[in-house]
Amino acid sequence: MKNWIERQFRLSEFHTNVKTELLAGITTFVTMAYVLATVPNMLESAGLDKHVMFTVLILLIIVTTCAMALYTNRPFALAPGLGSVGIVTAMMANDGIAPNITAGVIFWSGVLFILISFLGLREAVVKVIPVSLKHAVSAGIGLFIALLGAKSCGLIIANEAKKSLGFGDLTSPTVIVAVLGFVVLLILKTRKVPGDMILAIIITTVIGIPFGVTKIPESFFTMPAGIGGQFFKVDFLGALDFAYIPFLIALFVPDFFSTFGTVLGVGAKAGYLDEEGNLPGIDKCFKVDALATSFGALFGMPSMTTYLESSAGVEAGGKTGLTVVFTSILFGLALFLAPAALMIPSAATAPVLMYIGINMLGAMRNIKFDETTEAFPAYVCIAFTIFGNNIANGICAALPTYAVMKVASGKGKEIRPVMWVLVAVCILYFYSIL
Repeated sequence: MKNWIERQFRLSEFHTNVKTELLAGITTFVTMAYVLATVPNMLESAGLDKHVMFTVLILLIIVTTCAMALYTNRPFALAPGLGSVGIVTAMMANDGIAPNITAGVIFWSGVLFILISFLGLREAVVKVIPVSLKHAVSAGIGLFIALLGAKSCGLIIANEAKKSLGFGDLTSPTVIVAVLGFVVLLILKTRKVPGDMILAIIITTVIGIPFGVTKIPESFFTMPAGIGGQFFKVDFLGALDFAYIPFLIALFVPDFFSTFGTVLGVGAKAGYLDEEGNLPGIDKCFKVDALATSFGALFGMPSMTTYLESSAGVEAGGKTGLTVVFTSILFGLALFLAPAALMIPSAATAPVLMYIGINMLGAMRNIKFDETTEAFPAYVCIAFTIFGNNIANGICAALPTYAVMKVASGKGKEIRPVMWVLVAVCILYFYSIL
């Protein structure tokens, strides 16, 4: 077994070991565990069976994440993108689109991914994007992750009166526990304690008990629901109606750029990028991500995508696909131990996300600050990732900015034809969300 693990994941080549990968896998799991509650609950509001979708969710995470691990040997975990879950929920709940039609739209968006990925177009897209913008994507994702963490525990909230973000109730138990957890994490990081992140999450979870933030479940065991009735409820032909094209674009573009951004961002954190900011073997990651979306659609699940929380495992030392194999095993246990998995409060995972996000800002040192046509689009990417509350929004705002500035400065020849196609896609994306 040990020899097979070494041959498959090349642990010695990446200067890691099984213990490190295990701790990293646990860290990725606990920072992703919130999907077990959020995704089924969101889909239930659209009329789907929450218990069935809970089982479907876990099985899809296991299958697609293990596929990523074995095919690419990267520590990238997959799950349904919350943005796509929101779009799909709105399609069914607000627009009255039947679940089988909705599943068909998800499927065709995945097919579009597959065509682009297997024709090598995704890799071509990555290569034409300038190095500064690639590193800006990583920094923007870092701020986005930090904001997700701060929002999840209520430290940062949307202030309706001021129409802006601001501090939440700093006296609330959840915020207090999250802040204490952040202090614990900083101490463990400074002291270089092995397994610092998972230790911080465990300690914060325990701290949350007397505050009433951590809820101890009455039972730690549950049986999974059957999924037979959910499989293959897809209207492939009905989803091709022209009326559903805007929904197809709304699902496709964010997933395309979010996956691109996440893979580059997490890859940069893991030290995978070369001198030009490219990720070797990125085409393999894209292929798995593309196939995962269409496969998930067969069960009515919104777009499966590479998850930002994979960065938590990387920060914890994960270097290979073995990290997310362990993550998948833990999700498998969650099928039967869901109450225990859901016991971990957002206040315990928020400090980890905030630390990782802030730490990813180091990518900004690779931006060419002395070249305005490179630096300003990078700023736009970072700023609008946060202002627009979406990775795709930041990238889609930055690419047209880059093209306009290059042409205006007389450097239009630096823009390759593929970049103009991307600019057109960005404009189409913004038109679709008007």
